[in-house]
Amino acid sequence: MNRRIFLKKSAILGTGLIIAPSIACTAEKLIGLQIYSVRQAINQDLEGTLTRLAEMGYNSIEHAGYRDGLIYNLKPSQFKSLVDSLGMKLLSGHVGINPGSKNEEWEKIIADNAEAGLKYVVAPSIGGSHRDSLESLKRTTEAFNQIGSICKKYSMKFGYHNHAFEFQEIEGKRIYDILLDGTDPELVTMEMDLYWTYRGNCDPLAYFDNYPGRFELWHVKDMEDGDEQFFAEVGHGILDFGELFAASKRAGLVHYFVEQDASRRDPMDSVKMSVEYLKNANF
Repeated sequence: MNRRIFLKKSAILGTGLIIAPSIACTAEKLIGLQIYSVRQAINQDLEGTLTRLAEMGYNSIEHAGYRDGLIYNLKPSQFKSLVDSLGMKLLSGHVGINPGSKNEEWEKIIADNAEAGLKYVVAPSIGGSHRDSLESLKRTTEAFNQIGSICKKYSMKFGYHNHAFEFQEIEGKRIYDILLDGTDPELVTMEMDLYWTYRGNCDPLAYFDNYPGRFELWHVKDMEDGDEQFFAEVGHGILDFGELFAASKRAGLVHYFVEQDASRRDPMDSVKMSVEYLKNANF
């Protein structure tokens, strides 16, 4: 892999990505957060935490709290109203969708999230039994297309979020490629996690070239330098976001969400560092 694509080439380049706050302000761009990043705070004080995130400059969110017809223990419409009241957009949600379930189970999940006004329903991962052979992956892609068809009825789109395992090979072909090749672009998009793609020793830009328009959602996530490859706040690690965002049109990017799986500091401080970088970045 060509690390040039990801790494900041120099301190000069890093500086070149920053412009005056008066030029690049939050009002001119949507900066989203996957609120799993601050899950402990969310679980302790949902409204207070969302208020703090809005004050930081996040103006869109992706949830990860759907359970048994509720989103963070609120009816979907109530959760939407809370987010709306804070001046943020609720655009997407990570939901546990089992590719082996029946259509009516998928429809219930999708209908509930449609009530919250989501544009995207995203599967955060797939279990091993759904990706351990070409045959199981074929069934998974067929299920994804069916789920995508249901989403379309509700004016939403189905997405899939990757980790690193998708860049392993099954019978000589990458799992991620099988998922892309087997799904209908009109029904299924990819939420590319830039960190995990890099961690899987693959190049996001090559995927944008090979599968243009298939990556409507991104998880924007940085990586510390060093062998541990620990999560870093956006703009404070080694990924070259200037080069990645320069390819956003080719990728098909519509929305992106900051996500930090784990942090060396208070997660609320981490997401604040990330949004400050993005508010002032020239992309």
